[in-house]
Amino acid sequence: MTLFLFVCLGGAVGTAARYLLGVSIQAAFGPTFPMGTLCVNLIGSFLISMIMYLGVDRALISTNLRIVLATGVMGGFTTYSSFNFETMRLWQQGSVLLGFANIGATLVGCLITGALGLLAGRLIGGVG
Repeated sequence: MTLFLFVCLGGAVGTAARYLLGVSIQAAFGPTFPMGTLCVNLIGSFLISMIMYLGVDRALISTNLRIVLATGVMGGFTTYSSFNFETMRLWQQGSVLLGFANIGATLVGCLITGALGLLAGRLIGGVG
């Protein structure tokens, strides 16, 4: 039951971080492109790859902490549903190319930042 409560608390922290970061980035770049969501997804891809490597492959993060960070914090932080909605919204508004740009930037960007997170985990925890 304690782990469950920590996962819930982690989800709240991740959700708050997503909101604050997403709103701040979107305000800086303007409303034309969903840059806030893209940045949150890129950061989330980096962090979850690093957390999972350090927790699973290197055992430098305890199982319980890994669950709280990956399932709770990162689960609250990442924003696929927002990405999906914003892409469809771009298409509905007639911005077909921007919608596809959002898909491409998110998919390629998250793969790259995920790989960088894995690399960061290996640098921190040693290659395993």
